[in-house]
Amino acid sequence: MGGFLIRNTQYALPRTCCVLRAVCDMRVTIKLFARLREIAGAGRLERELVDGATVGELLAALCAEFPRLADVTARIITSVNQEFATPDRPLHDGDEVAIFPPVSGGTDADAFRVTFDPVTLDEVARAVVQPRTGAVATFVGVVRAVSGGKEVAYLEYEAYQKMAVAKMRQIADEARARWPDIVDMAIVQRIGHLEVGDVAVVIAVSSGHRDQGCFEACRYAIDRLKQIVPIWKKEVGPGGEEWVEGDYLPS
Repeated sequence: MGGFLIRNTQYALPRTCCVLRAVCDMRVTIKLFARLREIAGAGRLERELVDGATVGELLAALCAEFPRLADVTARIITSVNQEFATPDRPLHDGDEVAIFPPVSGGTDADAFRVTFDPVTLDEVARAVVQPRTGAVATFVGVVRAVSGGKEVAYLEYEAYQKMAVAKMRQIADEARARWPDIVDMAIVQRIGHLEVGDVAVVIAVSSGHRDQGCFEACRYAIDRLKQIVPIWKKEVGPGGEEWVEGDYLPS
């Protein structure tokens, strides 16, 4: 591993701790989501690293610690402090490293939020209505009973909430750059246990007139959400359960 050191601070023996403290220069927090959390058996880990360690070296050490992670490294996405990160990204003391699969597609009190509470179309649509609004386009995602030919009893949604909200805001910025006449945008995603028929996500976009980008921006927002917002769903049905992942891997 080229001198790279990592240790599980919870289980290390006292003497080992003393030795490692002499060479370890920083501590990072690691968050794992969806099936990666299940592989590691925990959603949060604390590790100490030598100075100059990179994201790639951290991943290699975690794969050695949790061999099943090595089977899915080609489809692992990493972020550092809520921004996507490449393997050569150097780490620093106090960094928060998130490791997650492609998204399937805390909590803010404004128009971009992730919530365990039920979401309604009316509340999200109202959030984008301003005095100059003349048109509102909406998208509502609902839990369906069949997916890929398999019966679905319910879904379990999970999110990296801080990064999810940041990426929702990024989507809004991208949409404004493409359609500068849109007035406002709101994206609300529900997580947790959702039954068939429950509303999972609502997106609303407003503009002065219907031909000023609200339809296009709304479609763009849901497509982009499925790419970059770290939200995952587990489908549970009579045939078992399965995490649903997308195909988009940020470069």
